[in-house]
Amino acid sequence: MQAPSLQLALAAGDPNGIGPEIALKALTALPEADRAHITLYGPASVLERTAAALGMAALLRDVRLVNAGELPASAAVPGRIDAAAGASAVASATAALQACRRGEVDAVVACPHHETAIHQAGIAFSGYPSLVARVCGVPEDRVFLLLVGGGLRIVHVTLHESVRTALDRLTPELVAHAVRAGAQACALLGVAGPSIGVFGINPHASEGGLFGPEDAAIVVPAVDTLRAEGFRVDGPAGADMLLAQRSHDLYVAMLHDQGHIPVKLLAPQAASALSIGANALLSSVGHGSAMDIAGRGIADPEALLRTIALLSGGRP
Repeated sequence: MQAPSLQLALAAGDPNGIGPEIALKALTALPEADRAHITLYGPASVLERTAAALGMAALLRDVRLVNAGELPASAAVPGRIDAAAGASAVASATAALQACRRGEVDAVVACPHHETAIHQAGIAFSGYPSLVARVCGVPEDRVFLLLVGGGLRIVHVTLHESVRTALDRLTPELVAHAVRAGAQACALLGVAGPSIGVFGINPHASEGGLFGPEDAAIVVPAVDTLRAEGFRVDGPAGADMLLAQRSHDLYVAMLHDQGHIPVKLLAPQAASALSIGANALLSSVGHGSAMDIAGRGIADPEALLRTIALLSGGRP
């Protein structure tokens, strides 16, 4: 495991999910010198109770802990989808992002949240990219999700919304912004000037108009603009064809499932999800909060460790 060379904030995610457990397990798995680069953000009471249950109570004496998102004991029930727990996940991630903006840490690693719990708390939320946008004061449609796993890097132009809404929002400008953000993130991850494959919206990228006008009207102009700017861009082409070729450093998905399915097929529990395009870099894991096993002590921290390693070599 590559040592974290950056100062990282580690947000605990939904306290009723596996976030506190995998955070503590990941910290335990790192050498002591590497843990010195990480500050843990989350509800102290939950983290202390989890550490005691895992036999890791001594760990918290050696880790910098910022108490963020504390919640009532009545709401802290492993496996329960609870509004207070959802608000806690947002609070801990927000505190970590604010520290990043102040220059106290270089990047944020966030454990998984639970969107239903967050919505029950009355918080507008469509994944960590939307939170990054709000905290950083940039438009939500300028922060994108980049999934990394299974040898793939896929940036998503749209994310957590209905297909109908996503189609209505797709424009040449939005596609181009996503590609620029993805290329910049690749540079941070050590891949400068990436070759980029852009998926079509419709099957076979509309097959020359046989399957609709959307690719010609939206994706083709975006690709033309990007080529004029010097990006190495291919497409639009069918996602299946581009992925079968595996000849690009970065892929661009128009819709959530276009990008999520291949990464999670190849790396079901080991993907990293980066929120890119803002002035603070946040990465989470590619899996959810696993409420069904929360509190049982059996959660695997491997994806979190991979995410920490992924961010250890770049600077936002």
